[in-house]
Formats: sequence, C-alpha cells, structure tokens
Amino acid sequence: MAEETIFSKIIRREIPADILYQDDLVTAFRDIHPRTPTHVLIIPNTLIPTLNDVKAADEMALGRMMTVAAKLAKEAGIDEDGYRVILNCNQHGGQEVFHIHMHLLGGQPLGPMLSL
Repeated sequence: MAEETIFSKIIRREIPADILYQDDLVTAFRDIHPRTPTHVLIIPNTLIPTLNDVKAADEMALGRMMTVAAKLAKEAGIDEDGYRVILNCNQHGGQEVFHIHMHLLGGQPLGPMLSL
C-alpha cells in the first residue's frame, strides 16, 4: 500500500490549505509556493502515487480533475488568455509528492516548455 502524503491530510482538512474546490472525487487548493499568479493543485481524493499507478477505476477522478481545472481557470479569469496543466511523473519528471496532482498555472504568459 502507498504511503500517506501531506495531500491526504489536506483532503481530510487535518492541515490548513486554501481549498478552492472539493467533492467526493477530487480536491483543489492553492499551491503554497506559487510559480505563477494562478497556481492551483488538483488531486484525486484517492491516493494514487504516480501516473504509472493509474487503473481503469481511476478514470472518473482523472476526468473530474480536468473539468475542475477548466472550471477554476474560468473562475480565475485565465481561461480566455490561456493556461497550462501539468502532471509530473516520478523523479525525472519532477514529481516531488507521490500522490498524483495536476498543476493549473496561469495569469501570465508561460512560453514554450520544451522544443518538441
């Protein structure tokens, strides 16, 4: 079984966080070290350590993460200018907390990440 993370405690509201959205599948809250004017983390309420651990049963929560990202982007007023969503996987992918989470970033021009 995967180890509990700080995100598990945020979901249960055992530690403070600026929660913007929560339902039975996902929780969204402001990042405590924002990289952009809008920087929100969107997480499934079930602990899934990495993207590699996703199962078919997780599809509803992952889909909800996307719709919540779009809803929060609209509420933040960044939907028209544009925003970025990022989901890192494992150490080389930049994942620091091993409970999958989507970063919603916006509020300024972001530019290209990589030349693909």
